[in-house]
Amino acid sequence: MSQTDTTQDEVEDSSAPLIEHLAELRTRLIRAVLAFFVAMVICFSFGGAILDFLLMPIEKTMRSLGNPNPVMQYTAPQEYFFTLIRISMVGGLMLSFPVIGHQLWRFIAPGLYRNEKNAFLPFLIASPMLFLLGAAFAHYIVVPLAMAFFLGFADLPSFMAALVASGGDAGVATRESGIDIVFNGKVNETLDITLKMIVAFGLCFQLPVLLTLMGKAGLATAHGLRSTRKYAVVGILLVAALVTPPDVTTQLILFVVVYGLYEISIFLVAQVEKKRTAELRAAGILDEDEELYSHFDDDDK
Repeated sequence: MSQTDTTQDEVEDSSAPLIEHLAELRTRLIRAVLAFFVAMVICFSFGGAILDFLLMPIEKTMRSLGNPNPVMQYTAPQEYFFTLIRISMVGGLMLSFPVIGHQLWRFIAPGLYRNEKNAFLPFLIASPMLFLLGAAFAHYIVVPLAMAFFLGFADLPSFMAALVASGGDAGVATRESGIDIVFNGKVNETLDITLKMIVAFGLCFQLPVLLTLMGKAGLATAHGLRSTRKYAVVGILLVAALVTPPDVTTQLILFVVVYGLYEISIFLVAQVEKKRTAELRAAGILDEDEELYSHFDDDDK
């Protein structure tokens, strides 16, 4: 057999596993996309109930400000439909995430060692749980505070007084001076604030998962995270200013929560390093008085 034939056979042999991996990836992607669309249809079927749930914070705020019959409006024929589509997409992604995560796991698991599987699987479970925790925190605590801050500038009690004076018709109410400031909320704009806060807090709650995974990969150390606290504080403040409404209360809440998660991440990374150091010492790779990543400490001095 000539050298050319040998080279060609080697190329064909090396391309076969690649084709198999691509076929496997295609299968996993198709299943994940199908799960997303099924979950999206389910969420769309209950879109009205989900929308009522998401608008609950602003409803309670409006009632607390003196409006016994909160009303939201839409100003375009297609607005309500596309609002339900947005809700269905976000809800469908959350509902189908277990299937998507399972397909991801089935794709990468064959290429992992047993200890790597045992290390990665808990993070795959913890990630959606932390996202749901962050989303619940935003919906039940942060969003109501944001709505109270914004609607506090609108004089809803004066609107109700105008309704009483006109016998229920605000259009014919008259007053000798001044202008009534009323809130006529749009569904999509109110929902935009709510979804933005839910997604932002859900992603921020992923910080321990991200940093701990980086610690396991050797890309982050507890010492490095401690030494960059001041930069982390600045970064968290910038994130809080960008993703929250422009009021100090919600920005402070996000800062406190995310910084607390940062400190928790330092503890988790330290535990990862402690466990790895014990394993390397047991294997004889490290001496008893030698610490993992000790060269990083020397460089920082």
